[in-house]
Amino acid sequence: MMRRREFITLLGGAAAWPIAARAQQGAVPVVGYLSAHLPGSSAPLTGAFRQGLKDSGYVEGENVTIIYRWAEGQWDRLPALATELLHQRVAVIAAFGNSAAVAAKAATTAIPIIFSVGDDPVRLGLVASLAQPGGNVTGINNFATELTAKRLELLREIVPTATRVAVLVSPSNAVTSESTVRDTSAGARAMGLQVRVLNAGTSREIDAAFATLVREHPDGIFIPEDSFFNSRRLQLSLLAMRHAVPATYSQREYAEVGGLMTYGSEST
Repeated sequence: MMRRREFITLLGGAAAWPIAARAQQGAVPVVGYLSAHLPGSSAPLTGAFRQGLKDSGYVEGENVTIIYRWAEGQWDRLPALATELLHQRVAVIAAFGNSAAVAAKAATTAIPIIFSVGDDPVRLGLVASLAQPGGNVTGINNFATELTAKRLELLREIVPTATRVAVLVSPSNAVTSESTVRDTSAGARAMGLQVRVLNAGTSREIDAAFATLVREHPDGIFIPEDSFFNSRRLQLSLLAMRHAVPATYSQREYAEVGGLMTYGSEST
């Protein structure tokens, strides 16, 4: 599969299309970067994004300006942050994450939007179709939710006797959480698995969720792609190991800090 760096490098190059027109007018183009994530945990993505622009002839601080807006896991801030970028007269918005892309689309029908999302962009309401996106929005789907069934299958291979799986979701990230619950429930039904949904939106709530797991003894836990969970990947991996709960994750960063198994678009 294509690695995440390659995805974002491609996205960076795509973002150069609309800013090229602005550059031809003599002004230094401004790119708006909208993310639901934390700046630190997104460093590899932002680096790849800058490289993608550089490969297209745009170097930050020289002939292009990038204005960053980070929701830092507070998804309700995204609409206001998208509006802030519009006030900065950006030539294009690069939106990272389902909620960021939805917020950007709701903010403007005029400014081009390039997205990187983990769900079907048609289902998210971002584009009319994959073949003909229409409007001012286009981008890349990294198939995080489409791979849900495969991740459940792999978890079942590790624990062949599994009958119950816990799914952790962040309630404040409604767009991603709804997709996660819908897709894991459908995949689990097809495999004869029962699903237990647990909410966690803070580090303390993650601890509480694992305390529930200890009492209920599920056969595994499914951690979806989520900016908050990614920022707490060390905590999640350590808790899963401490309580001997087989866990599946969507990003390789979890495996790098001790997580049992990851499967996603950036896997090698």
